[in-house]
Order: sequence, then C-alpha cells, then structure tokens
Amino acid sequence: MWALASLACALAALAPATAFAQAAAQFPVRPVRLVVPQSPGGATDIQARLIADRLTRHFGQQFIVDNRSGGGAAGIVAFSTVMKAAPDGHTLLAVVPSFTFAPVLYRNYPLDPLRDFVPVSLATRAPYLLVVNAGSPWRSVRELVQFGKAQPDKLTFGAGNTGSGTHLVTAWFLAAAGIQATYVPYRSVGIATLDLSSGRLSATFANVLGVGPLVKSGKLHVLGISTATRSKALPELPTIAEQGVPGYNASTFHGYAAPAMTPQVIVNALAAAIAKVVKSPELADRIAEDGGEPVGSTPADFRRFIASEVRVWNDVVRANGIKVE
Repeated sequence: MWALASLACALAALAPATAFAQAAAQFPVRPVRLVVPQSPGGATDIQARLIADRLTRHFGQQFIVDNRSGGGAAGIVAFSTVMKAAPDGHTLLAVVPSFTFAPVLYRNYPLDPLRDFVPVSLATRAPYLLVVNAGSPWRSVRELVQFGKAQPDKLTFGAGNTGSGTHLVTAWFLAAAGIQATYVPYRSVGIATLDLSSGRLSATFANVLGVGPLVKSGKLHVLGISTATRSKALPELPTIAEQGVPGYNASTFHGYAAPAMTPQVIVNALAAAIAKVVKSPELADRIAEDGGEPVGSTPADFRRFIASEVRVWNDVVRANGIKVE
C-alpha cells in the first residue's frame, strides 16, 4: 500500500512538469505578438522587426510587432498590455531602458518590472555617444569637462524630454563629472542633434542610428561612449570612464519579457531562440552596423541586469532630484 501511495504521489508531482514540457514542445501554437513601447521607425522598432523575422523562421509561426507608444517615457500602455496578457508566451514585451527607470521616476507607478513580468533575454546592448559640434574646441571628454568647470554658464546639453533616457544619462554624466550645464529638453533626440549640428547646443547623448550620418558627414564629433568598456562595434571610440569619469556606465538596450507566471520552459525556449538569432552572423553584423552588440542572455542573467539597472536609476533620480508627474 505504501508503495502504491508513493507511486501515486510521484505521478501527481510529475503531471505539471509533463504538462509544461508538452506546452513548450508545442509552443507557439498561434502567432506571437511582440509589443514595442515606441512608434514605428525608431531604433527599437527596427531591431524588433529584424528579430521577429528571424524568430518567425525559427519557430515556423508568425512573430508580429505591435507598436504601443502611448504613455510617453513611462511606457505604461505597452507594459500594461503585456502584463494583462495570458501568461503563455504568445505576448512578449520589447524591453527598453524606460522599463527599468519608469518605476523609480514616476510617483505611484503601477507596475513592477520583476514582479509583474518574467525576464526572457537581453537581446542586444549599445552605448550612447557623447557628441559635440565638429567646430567646437573640444576633442576629448576631459576638455569638455575642463570647460564646464571653468564656464558652467556656457555649457548646454540637449536631448529628450525631462525623464527620458537621454535626460537621465546626461544627468548622470554631469554629476559624475562634477560639472553643471543648462539642460534643454526636446521632443526627440533627432531635433536636438540638428540643433547641435547648427551650433545651438554644446553637446548631446544619442545612439549611433541617430547621429551616425551627421558624424560621417563631418558635422558632429564623438567624444566618447557611455559604456564602461569599449564597444566591439566601435573599438576606436574611447569610453567616457577612461577619460576621467570613473564609474560611468550607461547603455541603451533591447530585451524581451513575458507576463508573470509564464511557464519557465517556454521562457527558456524563447531565450534560447533569441540568443541563436541575435548571434547569427547575418543579424550580428546588422546589429553592429547600428553600434550595438548581440547578447542573447539567459533569463536569470537578464533578471539580474534589470535589477541592477533599477538600482542605478534610483540612485541617479534621487541624487539629481529628478521629478516627473
């Protein structure tokens, strides 16, 4: 009798695992929606479409990009859409930096990135570029910082609206470098870079897609990149940290998360597929053209990365007194 009872218990415990394994083996059973918290045509949208196309080939089922840009930097429309979706892997969120700083930036923010979602994979990571007008006297971060300390009333930084990723990256840089500057918010970084190229700003932070053409045309000059180590895609560019601002390490990134309670076997299957496609020679080269690097992390590593980013932005927001209603 004891043997039969033990066998029954073992079979009962095995049933959920078997069901999850079957679900993973059959996944996906219908088109998968990739919810992107930005409008079509932006860097995240372009990358999401590239990855969606490769995942479609990998799984033999459509991965469809769904742009939900409402909520501004808070990303609340896209994040809420995924949070409320069925936890079966058929609705995924394209994770961008605002996913990690919105909870610490906005009062009474209703979502928690690690409670309400399951991290799947950090797909790619890229540095911000610190750029100045090509006609400016600065050819290094040290020279810009020296000028800022000597004439703080003459230094102007422009980027996205208050509370945007480029605003927070700029605030962190100014604090870490020990300088002050007038911050000029713009509706988009693209407009800021046009003003910079016309000489109406001192500097700005932007991604490679945003300023690449202006750098190539000789209108803008790159002083350094924001990550702690040099980029494999841009090895000739020095980091800001190595130019006298130790500890500075900001980046823009693209990852994926699923609704909380999504079975881990499905999460693992998605993570493995994302790693495979972003590291494929074809897509890795395309990512490098945009200044990024393929990562394809495990779910556990992505969870640690998100937790670290939340801590960093919490410190930046508090130290600089940044408030967004």
